[in-house]
Amino acid sequence: MGTIISPLFVTWNTRSSRPGRAPHLRGCIGNFSPMPLHEGLAEYALISAFNDSRFRKIEKSELESLECGISLLTDFEDGESYLDWTIGVHGIYITFPHPSLLPSSSEAPSPLSSGGTAPPLKAKHTFSATYLPDVIPDQGWDKIEAVDSAIHKAGWSGRITEDLRRGIKLRRYQSRKCTVGWDDYIRWRKGQELKQ
Repeated sequence: MGTIISPLFVTWNTRSSRPGRAPHLRGCIGNFSPMPLHEGLAEYALISAFNDSRFRKIEKSELESLECGISLLTDFEDGESYLDWTIGVHGIYITFPHPSLLPSSSEAPSPLSSGGTAPPLKAKHTFSATYLPDVIPDQGWDKIEAVDSAIHKAGWSGRITEDLRRGIKLRRYQSRKCTVGWDDYIRWRKGQELKQ
């Protein structure tokens, strides 16, 4: 069997102590560049556990209440617009320039342009964010709510306008996901010990 190479994300969740309740996000980081599965999994399991700036580091005492999900990202396609994707099927990766660099849909010329064109974009003027395919239905968002949330996740704190949405470059993708809990890991570990 050959080496599996894929973009991937590793997600840590805290399982709810109440039956029927959804788990709570504890960390999620990944990479859109294809990488060998064994390397990417080891690297991003640690990065998402200890370096997700939204959360404190995972501690040993939490392990029994956690589950770990691995999403292998597949089927990347450019969307025709910010609405060209399907909830429950696609994840979204959006990039957009700073709104001051977007052409306005109004008749008035932009104060930034002299000849009707915006200045060239630089990396520091570009925002980006992603949501994995399962996040959007889990949150109960429609497409516009998901895109607007991704805009805020990317770091934009200003007003969201239709011009801003239309300035988005959207890539949609799918994923193959596997989730395991602490009990699954212990069973696997015991099986490995028996083989030795």
